[in-house]
Amino acid sequence: MKDFTGLSAIVTGGSSGIGHATAKALTERGAKVSVLDLQKPLSAIEGVNYVICDIQNRDSVNASINDIAKKMDGIDIVINNAGIGSTGTVADGDDAEWHRVLDINVVGTARVSSASLPYLRKSKHAAIVNVSSLVAMVGLPQRAIYSASKGAIYSLTLAMASDHVREGIRVNCVLPGTADTPWVGRLLTNSPDPVATEKALKARQPMGRLVTADEVAFAICYLASPLASSTTGTALGVDGGSVGLRVPQA
Repeated sequence: MKDFTGLSAIVTGGSSGIGHATAKALTERGAKVSVLDLQKPLSAIEGVNYVICDIQNRDSVNASINDIAKKMDGIDIVINNAGIGSTGTVADGDDAEWHRVLDINVVGTARVSSASLPYLRKSKHAAIVNVSSLVAMVGLPQRAIYSASKGAIYSLTLAMASDHVREGIRVNCVLPGTADTPWVGRLLTNSPDPVATEKALKARQPMGRLVTADEVAFAICYLASPLASSTTGTALGVDGGSVGLRVPQA
């Protein structure tokens, strides 16, 4: 289905993981896609415009967004996917770590959204999709800083949806469970027992496996699509049942 034909989309953090899968899915559905990332992908998607951009730098964001809007004749869709992880309790992270994670995950989302608003206001199919996490809804151990940032993104999504609904801009978010992404791969690699850690990650999701990047990408595409034109202020879980189900272990 080419439900994005003629629409222009931006995907932050689109060089790997969920962002890469989303850029690919949008392109296959007819969108003109630009990716903002700190680095180029190992395997570029044909037709995608890759822009080196640091979402911690407002000048870099504004310049990149303006250049993309000019090149693509506007912006219709913004996928705020760029983010970093962090492990530990509140006692483990110093101030620098708190500021780094919140600045990238939360303020970075705000910077990209703010820079895109003048163009989204001109679109008939304007949509923003933010990537939050299941940790915005449930408490998981050793994820204090990361959880705070993703909880903020969930709340920010609701605030933005309220602020811009009268302007015809829909704002939603996805709440992925533990997904098979490069960050999780590094987490396993650095674990004292990668096999046991992977088993534990899978076991806490009722479906018994990790979520795939493609599954999250397809959920993002639904929320961004003109076919979801009455959906705003929604958080869509893609978590293998982690939040809503309590299934006894076999």
